[in-house]
Amino acid sequence: MSDRLKAGVLGGTGMVGQRFIALLENHPWYEVTAIAASPRSAGKTYEEAVGSRWKLDTPMPERVKSIVVKDVNDVASVAAGVDLVFSAVDMTKDEIRAIEEAYAKAETPVISNNSAHRWTPDVPMLIPELNPEHAEVIPFQRKRLNTVRGFIAVKPNCSIQSYTPALHALREFGPRVVVATTYQAISGAGKTFKDWPEMVDNIIPYIGGEEEKSEQEPLRIWGRLENGVIVKAAAPLITTQCIRVPVSNGHTAAVFVSFEKKPSREEILSRWASFSGEPQKLSLPSAPRQFIRYFDEENRPQAALDRDYENGMGVCLGRLREDTVYDYKFVGLSHNTVRGAAGGAILCAELLTAKKYIEKK
Repeated sequence: MSDRLKAGVLGGTGMVGQRFIALLENHPWYEVTAIAASPRSAGKTYEEAVGSRWKLDTPMPERVKSIVVKDVNDVASVAAGVDLVFSAVDMTKDEIRAIEEAYAKAETPVISNNSAHRWTPDVPMLIPELNPEHAEVIPFQRKRLNTVRGFIAVKPNCSIQSYTPALHALREFGPRVVVATTYQAISGAGKTFKDWPEMVDNIIPYIGGEEEKSEQEPLRIWGRLENGVIVKAAAPLITTQCIRVPVSNGHTAAVFVSFEKKPSREEILSRWASFSGEPQKLSLPSAPRQFIRYFDEENRPQAALDRDYENGMGVCLGRLREDTVYDYKFVGLSHNTVRGAAGGAILCAELLTAKKYIEKK
């Protein structure tokens, strides 16, 4: 019998669900033993349910092809056979909130890629290198839910991964005002060029709800635990624009920032090069060895060349220079469906497993 924890994937037929399944293949801590999706997929093998809709460049893992997909709404049945679930369900926010809470109340930890619980006050929203201490809110959440094992943890939006770590590494200098424009890949909408041909040779200057997430979620990452809830930080002031661009994978950000105490260029580069967090200290399986990489070349980072840095779990930065209006400007890049979605959620699960919040049933 395997010593690995049994994992379920909710919403396993969608793009992020597929990425979960691909990344969990041969994972040293977790094995996929259950896949759940909409009622129309229930009762089919995973291979039959996905059919021609497999969206990744890598092939579907052989081991999951024969797993019979369950109805995601059959909470008791799914929860009975797993130690934790990863959530990537495609539902309304109210439906997601309800079903993730139902799994948590069934004593099953839920690690979610969805946005529905990102502002639930006692749900930790984690970038594990930045705010691992927010896991300490879980006992308060368990008390509210009346659970022993069950809880919900979420990862933040994919749009903030390319610049929030860079700013976090510079917090000693007091980032005061941040202006960021994100150039976001079509996979962020769960699409490929095959099923979204309108994006070829095109840019769409609007992504619903994305700018509010990009401006507010970093403040929750930098928030504090107070009286059993996470209270968001008051600063910096962040304003963003989010644009859909004809790129398959990889979100790029152009960032301008002013500081309370302006650092030198050498100080910034030093902080980026040396930055690490709990995942690196704990040697978690999915943790990048070097979280942040800076490129000296003027034409880097590039999505096609650099999105897979550290297996898609690292953040790439470049073009740091002083600005005529703000103190500095730079460019960031992260892989939106790996670090920004499934991979980031798996790293959250690894952190919470290492800290004994997730254990075998």
